[in-house]
Amino acid sequence: MPKKVKTIIKINIPGGSATPAPPVGTALGPHGLPIMEFVQAFNEKTADQKGTIIPAVITIYEDRTFSFITKKPPVAEMIKKTLGRGGSQKPGKEPAGTLSKSNALQIAKDKMDDLNTDDVNEAVKIVEGTARSMGVKVE
Repeated sequence: MPKKVKTIIKINIPGGSATPAPPVGTALGPHGLPIMEFVQAFNEKTADQKGTIIPAVITIYEDRTFSFITKKPPVAEMIKKTLGRGGSQKPGKEPAGTLSKSNALQIAKDKMDDLNTDDVNEAVKIVEGTARSMGVKVE
C-alpha cells in the first residue's frame, strides 16, 4: 500500500549549500522531519550546482519520511546568470541589459521541463515576459 502524503512543500534553496537554518528548518521543522537528513541528501544531489537557486518539491509522508525532486533554476536566475548581473532596480525606467533572442531561446529550452507548455515559441514568450519584468530588453 502506498504511503499517505501528509503535505507537499515547495522551497527555493541555493544548490549544494542547504543548512538546517531558515528557510529549510522553518519549512520542515513543524512536520517533524529529520532536517539534517534532508539537508545532506539535497546537498549531495545539487553539489554540482553550487550557488544556483534550486527549487525543491518535498513530499512529506505521515510516517515522517520524505522524498523530494529538484527542478531547474527559476527563469529570472537563468537570465541573471546569462547577463552576469541582476535585474533593474526600476524596471521600465532603467534598463538592466539586453538579452539576445538566441539567449532567450536557450533559456526556454533549458527550462522546458518545468514550464507549462510544450511549444518552444510559447516558452520563449514566457522567458521574454520575465526578462521584461526585470527591466531586461530582448532583441
